Amino acid sequence: MLSPKKVKYRKQQRGIMKGKATSGQVLNFGDFGLQAMECGWITSRQIEAARVAISRSVKKGGKVWIRVFPDKPMTKKPTEVRMGKGKGPVEAWVAPVVPGKILYEMEGVTREIASQALTVAASKLPIRTKFVVREGVHSE
Repeated sequence: MLSPKKVKYRKQQRGIMKGKATSGQVLNFGDFGLQAMECGWITSRQIEAARVAISRSVKKGGKVWIRVFPDKPMTKKPTEVRMGKGKGPVEAWVAPVVPGKILYEMEGVTREIASQALTVAASKLPIRTKFVVREGVHSE
């Protein structure tokens, strides 16, 4: 599971998710990518599950980049606990995602294989996504 090695503060407020991605919205490394279409939190377990799904789909060959990192702590109070008595313990680490953010990138495979692999990965994520291709990449 992914999580930061060290953080300045143990707990954070939830914050607000609105607007579109101002950075990380173009393919920088690979030829194919998976782009977020809506706001949401993606947990470290979901990021890892999607990564495993991609690597299993492409078998050998191809390179994958993960463009999101879960650096936000999400807290949760235990069940059947009364109100008050402070904030709950850190339950998971999440990556806040806004529309336009590239989540995964791939290269070294054909368009059909990349499309199929990223579609499988998208089914592991809690948000709507779309398959994007770098300009100038022809279908092989």
